[in-house]
Amino acid sequence: MTVEEAVRTRQSIRAFLPDPVPQADVAAVLEVARHAPSGGNLQPWVVYALAGAAKDALVASVAAKLARGERETPLYDVYPPGLWEPLRGRRRAAGLQRYQALGIPRENGAEAVLERRNLEFFGAPVGLFFCLDRRNGPPQWSDMGMFMQTVMLLATARGLATCPQEIWSGWPDSVRAALAMPDHLMLFSGMSLGYADPSSPLNQYRTAREEVAGFTTFLGFAGT
Repeated sequence: MTVEEAVRTRQSIRAFLPDPVPQADVAAVLEVARHAPSGGNLQPWVVYALAGAAKDALVASVAAKLARGERETPLYDVYPPGLWEPLRGRRRAAGLQRYQALGIPRENGAEAVLERRNLEFFGAPVGLFFCLDRRNGPPQWSDMGMFMQTVMLLATARGLATCPQEIWSGWPDSVRAALAMPDHLMLFSGMSLGYADPSSPLNQYRTAREEVAGFTTFLGFAGT
């Protein structure tokens, strides 16, 4: 698989098969991903990989809190307050596709169902958590994004599927306890990793992407 093929075929998978992923395969992805770029070669990422009983315990803990109506204080806003167009419209369109694939209208509780599945890693056998030192700033968050994208593309090339999950930043206390995370680290994002369930409608649609002309200004090229 070429890099271009990996980019074009990667998608956020929201229904996984229960088939386990060996630790060696997860380590192999991270072994190559560690070559991702970072400003000043800081390599600010810290990764926790959970499977089996460790993952199940976290999922059960959060599910119990949800059932009691408990919430935790998010570490940051995943989306800017007062989201504007065209960003707002893109997010709304993607959400509608998910609700349609789920087969439950938003007004009938689709958001709650998807939230629960999100916090179950969509049934994936592996949950990854990406953390960094609290003293880092936006440039290092950008480095983390490049690292996570590298992980997702490498996983795709190996026949694995992923779903990045910033929803986990809203459950910092539960995650910190499950990981025994030191205080100087903060959770940036989670990620589901496993094998996609090809039969699920949640994996059978693709979200739209803006054309190049809509986000690029070319200057100084021949013919411009």
